[in-house]
Amino acid sequence: MQKTIVTPADILLPPYPSESEDWTRWAVIACDQFTSEPEYWREAEETVDGALSALGLILPEVYLGTASQRVREDAIRENMHTICEKLRLFSDSMVYLERTLPDGKVRRGIVGKIDLEAYDYTAASRSAIRPTEETVVDRIPPRVAVRRQATVELPHVMLLMDDPENLVIAPLGEKKEQMEPLYQFSLMQGGGRAAGYLVKGDVQAQLLSAFADYETRRQDGVVYAVGDGNHSLASAAAYYQEIKSALGEDAAKVHPARYALVEIVNLHDSALEFEPIYRLLKNCDPADVLAALDARSAGEGYATAVWAQGERRMALPGGHALDVGCLQNFIDEYVKAHPGVICDYIHGEESLRTLSVGDGCLGFFCAGVDKESLFPYVTANGPLPRKTFSMGEAKSKRYYLEGRRIVPQIGN
Repeated sequence: MQKTIVTPADILLPPYPSESEDWTRWAVIACDQFTSEPEYWREAEETVDGALSALGLILPEVYLGTASQRVREDAIRENMHTICEKLRLFSDSMVYLERTLPDGKVRRGIVGKIDLEAYDYTAASRSAIRPTEETVVDRIPPRVAVRRQATVELPHVMLLMDDPENLVIAPLGEKKEQMEPLYQFSLMQGGGRAAGYLVKGDVQAQLLSAFADYETRRQDGVVYAVGDGNHSLASAAAYYQEIKSALGEDAAKVHPARYALVEIVNLHDSALEFEPIYRLLKNCDPADVLAALDARSAGEGYATAVWAQGERRMALPGGHALDVGCLQNFIDEYVKAHPGVICDYIHGEESLRTLSVGDGCLGFFCAGVDKESLFPYVTANGPLPRKTFSMGEAKSKRYYLEGRRIVPQIGN
């Protein structure tokens, strides 16, 4: 069989029966969600209440730069041993995932590992796996430092495939009776439900054959695009380059860090929706920001500003093919010129409206990109501006479930 970019992995999961309520405490939403809503993460900790949980293995970004960051990082290093030794190993496996979203729609995915040799996160990338958003290089070293200390990865990376005829993932829905159920449970804090099935044997062979056919069809263009977790995957790739430098090419080829565990989702899945990601400026003078934007406007695009005193449609400066790119360029320049002003990225209209009425806050609604345009845009122009789109609102994001060792087993 043709070698594929996506392959089975040695997957780690808690040793629970498939319908155990303990799964609810184990699975936690991606760390880069609810970054301006610490109450969400306090509620997550209350829900976990000391139980075995992926929460003990991740650092929610809401805590970055806070007094508790170092304490939490130290706890993660300790938990890598105490938690991971309790997990069950499923060797040479893949997982078929049916994720029931909060609105009731079901999104389908495949969890497996990808070869980082097929990925390049730079703007000029022509690799088979390409980034969909601008990579902020300064965000990579802190994440590599965390990965360098880790023995296990828990991915929130979601890769997109462009399979309009639904030939790869969709057929697994009719083969569930041939697969072992791994988990079926409600996700905490209104995240919907998750059901996972072990992909082994003949079903796995058929799936890999379908992946091979797909990759052959796409070999002259973008094969997979990073939908969620751009910076996490970029950090995994940067760490792998460190391994290459330290061990040499030959040793690195068989090192577990050559691969990264991800979920593959079809861009054409009917449950997959693209939502714009909004901007929130904090510690600012809204009137000054709006005056500066007025002075720069060229009328080539529009955004809507919302703050405690009201709402206003704003013309944007030019300089980018997308409205969100024009807005982001302006914000970057403004933040650089006004130390102390912070730009946060908010998922969901309700969340932005709630946060924008705070003192010193100003929110911006701006159009993102529709999903049918994603692969053609990336092929023609390279990555989108950072935080252009979200695959669904915050509670529809991937929850940490499956894990995988990224260091060699002792004795190997």
